[in-house]
Amino acid sequence: MRKIIHVDMDAFYASVEQRDFPQYRGKPLVVGGRPEQRGAVAAASYEARQYGIHSAMPARIAQQRCPDLIFARPRFEVYKAVSQQIRSIFHHYTDLVEPLSLDEAYLDVTTNALGEPSAVVLARAIKADIHSTTQLTASAGVSVNKFLAKMASGQNKPDGLTLILPEQAEAFVAALPIEKFHGIGYVTARKMRALGIATGADLRQRAEADLVQHFGKVGHFYYRVAQGQDDRPVNPNRIRKSLGAERSFSPNLTDLADMTAALGSVAAEVISRLQEQRCRGHTLTLKVKYANYRQITRSRTFVAAIGAESPILLWAEEMLLAHLDAQRLTPEDYRNQPVRLLGLTLSNLEPTGEPDHVQLSLEV
Repeated sequence: MRKIIHVDMDAFYASVEQRDFPQYRGKPLVVGGRPEQRGAVAAASYEARQYGIHSAMPARIAQQRCPDLIFARPRFEVYKAVSQQIRSIFHHYTDLVEPLSLDEAYLDVTTNALGEPSAVVLARAIKADIHSTTQLTASAGVSVNKFLAKMASGQNKPDGLTLILPEQAEAFVAALPIEKFHGIGYVTARKMRALGIATGADLRQRAEADLVQHFGKVGHFYYRVAQGQDDRPVNPNRIRKSLGAERSFSPNLTDLADMTAALGSVAAEVISRLQEQRCRGHTLTLKVKYANYRQITRSRTFVAAIGAESPILLWAEEMLLAHLDAQRLTPEDYRNQPVRLLGLTLSNLEPTGEPDHVQLSLEV
């Protein structure tokens, strides 16, 4: 039986800023662009979250909710350096480390460098090492597979440690609201609720074929995790075919300025992941999903690979504006066709090499 730990840093970007700048501590703070720059929230401190502020929210709305909100510019090089410190700590315990982003990772500690049989003891030690090294807190989930460990790490944030034993898995999953399932976003959750699936217990009652019919291939995954099953190994050498980020919005976006601001937050996350994965790609794809579930994608392919140093947001905005212009939409049309989700994906990836100075577009 595997012993898996999922470690998730607490409000990572915002916590780094509060660590480095004492004047920010204990105050509502967001990392991201300011309202006058039509910016968006990339990360929010726990003090800011008390006002209902969250990532991808337009900065002007965040400031309306908290007039005393502090805005800090992202410092991705600093976040990357701290992430490398944390990654080094993980490797003191096991070589089976699968990073998901700068601030979270899976660890398989079934066999570990300390010969420690208790994954909880190891998780507690990892959290302590992270705090002593970085002065930051992390939350950890411990269980027998990746899905349960991921769900456990979010149960008692910040600075939490949650164990889900095999005999507890069925009851834990059954009680989860469908919106809390890892891998189920806002739109999918709405579709599930329309089908009468509100909790893990409801999901478990559905036949696998039924879930595949409604949700495609991912229905197989939904069926298995509803039973608390997940046989995916922790893969330290996972080769990505694409890398991206997306955000769902509630309420829907009906203003062009809010759309471009939210796109900035998505682009910032893609850039952060490119830096963390040390890769570049040739094809940038924009995804727009409307409140009526209609979805469009627009892609742009480059001869030379583009990376974190490239103007990804500029190209994403151009694709968005080109899509809207092609439909001849007016401001009133935006209100009639609200946007539920925006996403960016970079594909045809390759490891980062020397920067290319010419970036030619093949197609739009």
